[in-house]
Amino acid sequence: MKTLQYDEIHVENLEVFANHGVFPEETSLGQKFVISLTMYVDTRKAGKTDCLEESVHYGEVSSFMTAYTKEHPRKLIEAAAEDLAETVLLQYPLLKGVTLELKKPWAPVGLPLETVSVKITRFWHTAYLALGSNLGDKEGYLNQAIKELDSAKDCQVEKVSSYLVTEPYGGVEQDDFLNACLKLKTLLSPQELLERLHEIEQNAHRERLVHWGPRTLDLDILLYDDEVLETEDLIIPHVEMQLRDFVLKPMCEIAPYKRHPLLGKTMTQLLCELEEKG
Repeated sequence: MKTLQYDEIHVENLEVFANHGVFPEETSLGQKFVISLTMYVDTRKAGKTDCLEESVHYGEVSSFMTAYTKEHPRKLIEAAAEDLAETVLLQYPLLKGVTLELKKPWAPVGLPLETVSVKITRFWHTAYLALGSNLGDKEGYLNQAIKELDSAKDCQVEKVSSYLVTEPYGGVEQDDFLNACLKLKTLLSPQELLERLHEIEQNAHRERLVHWGPRTLDLDILLYDDEVLETEDLIIPHVEMQLRDFVLKPMCEIAPYKRHPLLGKTMTQLLCELEEKG
């Protein structure tokens, strides 16, 4: 479990009076909500230095959650929990993830229950992306894609490789590509990230006319944490990354010792093997 590699700070049963709900009496009169939060963080440095700046101030977090919950009403308790968990992660950079439970003890269901609650766990994730362009202003398209990713509140670009000029892949006659890779910190799920990449491609007027054909912008998810995923439109790790030097070379630049979760080999090892095969 990912949560086991981090220490935990707990806030239990913080009471907040807010106006979340669907019914008029909920939105106008309000009701009590109870918040429990587990913060996943490395407390080692704070424990060794006894310095508040090296930890997350649970009092500040509690005050922040109280104010935010009051000021941002939602119809659904699921939406209120999702919004609050994301905002706490964005507000406190030391946090790796959170488990948040939002309880609604006065839920208007007309039955003798103690409480209704939603409990979610959300983490920052690390993804590696491949970027490519071989139409128009190639460098401009890559720069714009990086800018769009980094300007999104739920994404942070941490490293970008240099740009590499490569011959086209796949046998279609076309201009040379400009390729790169980047390291991304994100709150998005793999599917959400894929959809975001498609939006950025569309902003660059990407047209999917010919497989492996020319394109203004091509964005691929190479790795997402150490997940292995296969859906109808997304496979992680990228199925051909170990066969492409224009992926492995920039990956070796930004993450030479990152291991392929299926092959168990580092990017450097994969590139050496590919070059040995010619």
